[in-house]
Amino acid sequence: MSDRVVLAYSGGLDTSVAISWIGKETGAEVVAVAIDLGQGGEDMDVVRQRALDCGAVESIVVDARDEFAEEYCAPTIKANGLYMRQYPLVSAISRPLIVKHLVTAAKMHGGTSVAHGCTGKGNDQVRFEVGFGALAPDLDVIAPVRDYAWTREKAIEFAEKNEIPINVTKKSPFSIDQNVWGRAVETGFLEDLWNAPTKDVYDYTEDPTINFAAPDEVTVTFSEGVPVAIDGRKVTVLEAIEELNRRGGAQGVGRLDMVEDRLVGIKSREVYEAPGAMILITAHKALEDVTLERELARYKSGVSDEWSNAVYDGLWFSPLKYALDAFIDNTQQHVSGDIRMVLHGGSITVNGRRSDSSLYDFNLATYDEGDSFDQSYAKGFVNLHGLSSKIAAKRDLGL
Repeated sequence: MSDRVVLAYSGGLDTSVAISWIGKETGAEVVAVAIDLGQGGEDMDVVRQRALDCGAVESIVVDARDEFAEEYCAPTIKANGLYMRQYPLVSAISRPLIVKHLVTAAKMHGGTSVAHGCTGKGNDQVRFEVGFGALAPDLDVIAPVRDYAWTREKAIEFAEKNEIPINVTKKSPFSIDQNVWGRAVETGFLEDLWNAPTKDVYDYTEDPTINFAAPDEVTVTFSEGVPVAIDGRKVTVLEAIEELNRRGGAQGVGRLDMVEDRLVGIKSREVYEAPGAMILITAHKALEDVTLERELARYKSGVSDEWSNAVYDGLWFSPLKYALDAFIDNTQQHVSGDIRMVLHGGSITVNGRRSDSSLYDFNLATYDEGDSFDQSYAKGFVNLHGLSSKIAAKRDLGL
């Protein structure tokens, strides 16, 4: 049997051309693997057939929507995963799942190499190849777009010359990556930092002014850090994300326009839409505010940053990430309860919290009748808390 290359297949121009190009350049057969992560768009059966039409010897479609939600999105919620404390890791958490299924396909179909369609300028090349190195270091990696300096024009020329059956006439001004956790948009006129996003940039969210007169109040229930119900109705993690995408998107919630520090060392302007992700992370953080002890909450905030950096940098399968997961999971044992929010005009406002594991004590917090806080403790506490600063101040002032 010929050598086989297992290709991460999106159904677009670059990966469709890659099927034929790999065959011609290496003599290997290509197994195309497409992953359904809830990205919408084309029917996955159409994508599967396109790979075969382009010359793949096998074309596999994996429905990984629930797996993605439960094993990749849920840990991101528990970690409050936000790169640069803004971006909910839309693309970063999908790549390790794709890597996992490509490695599985390589084992099942006799693959000796894996291939992706990433450029040399982005983060995804790192996420794919570091992931392959962690799960299957014996596999070779082929990256035709990066290693052979493909441009869109070169890909179109190759497709036309080799009669590859893919429509290459439609050109979007943007580069778009999307899944159920969110949508990432870059390039085109967005590369000028002064240009504001136009209406056609967005797809998951409405203009925040459209439903301004009809705010949406929603209650999310968590069990040990994982969403399990919306407005009292039990849901899977996937169902929670999908419903909040719909409801949050209708309110223009989850839009983000940021300049991001890429792993390769450049800054990149990115526009994101992630209504469900931002609602769930906001709610989860609000519940942690009620249920985590102060010192633990402070420390976890730093761990969340480290977790987000590691995931962004392609280290999902690393010892560091596994250790951070263990810490985060330990913090979630009491993060159960309900968070009520109002989605309105592009904003998420928490206005209600309740939990059987709450550390909020009404009698300690109240200033009214029933106050059980012994204020006689305060004077000595204040004096001791400020003692070291007071001693230093006396020295510095020569007192």
